[in-house]
Amino acid sequence: MKALHNLKLILAGLVLIVLAGTAGFHFIEGWTWFDGFYMTLTTLTTIGYTETHPLSHAGRIFNIFVIFFGVGTVFLAIGSLTQALLEFELQSVFGRKRMEREIARLTGHYIICGAGRVGRSVAKEFGRKPTQFLIVENKQDKLDRYASEGWLTLLGDATQERTLDEARIREAKGLVAATTADATNIYIVLTARAMNPKLTIIARASEEAAEKHLRTAGANHVISPYLFAGSRIAQTLLRPGVMSFFDAAHGHLGLDLEMDEIPVPSGSRLAETTIASSGIRQQTGVIVLAIHRPDGMRFNPEPDDVIHAGDALIAMGDPEKLRLLEEAASNRA
Repeated sequence: MKALHNLKLILAGLVLIVLAGTAGFHFIEGWTWFDGFYMTLTTLTTIGYTETHPLSHAGRIFNIFVIFFGVGTVFLAIGSLTQALLEFELQSVFGRKRMEREIARLTGHYIICGAGRVGRSVAKEFGRKPTQFLIVENKQDKLDRYASEGWLTLLGDATQERTLDEARIREAKGLVAATTADATNIYIVLTARAMNPKLTIIARASEEAAEKHLRTAGANHVISPYLFAGSRIAQTLLRPGVMSFFDAAHGHLGLDLEMDEIPVPSGSRLAETTIASSGIRQQTGVIVLAIHRPDGMRFNPEPDDVIHAGDALIAMGDPEKLRLLEEAASNRA
């Protein structure tokens, strides 16, 4: 915000003037440092008290410069502060309006219910893709933490139909129930499933017993962060090489390597070709780890395995080469 930047510069200048005024009265008039500081403050604030001590001719000339530069700077600071406050209020109003317009245009997006640590982690992964998503949270202070991220947010109770309507759940592709309370997640899943039967729903479960209830409510997948963390710790100790490989494939080691799922739509030039004849390895340099089909997963596919329309390729490589494969899959034959 430009006004805030200007205000910082003006305040820095004001501090320098106070220091210079204090030092000037101390050395020119021989006053104590406190008397010089007090005289400078009364001059800048235009309070109009009598002089701390009678001023000499040189002291009066010096004070003229303090008045000229200091009082002018004070008025500039007041003006900049007023401008900064107005800009902040206007940005809050217009920013919210702009966000509401963007939310109203959402389609094929993901809804994250809960702005805690799990919700933030999901949002960060979506942001890397990038993917359209919206965070729904009933506490404004949690949403305020993510204001600098530029993410779409909605203040409201995700268990209520009205809130999910505002989040355009009927046009959404998926929903994540990531609040810390299992009961709340169950209500969210029940409401979301009733409003959009085709929605893919992933729910967080804090307790093992909650998994059954979440699936009964309509969740497609249930994940427990605590069970996952325990398994991850054990696997890291027992199979460190394997876990390092997965970390590298998910970009957690800082390597230029990713794992992605590339859908093969109907009419794609890759459809009805084999792994070998598709030229994927030669043209893009990525490794096809598996073919995800509606009826299951084909791991480590053979060169003569056929890629059908509707399949998805689980591939690994650097991000740019994965984008090339995505373009190749989307191109029509």
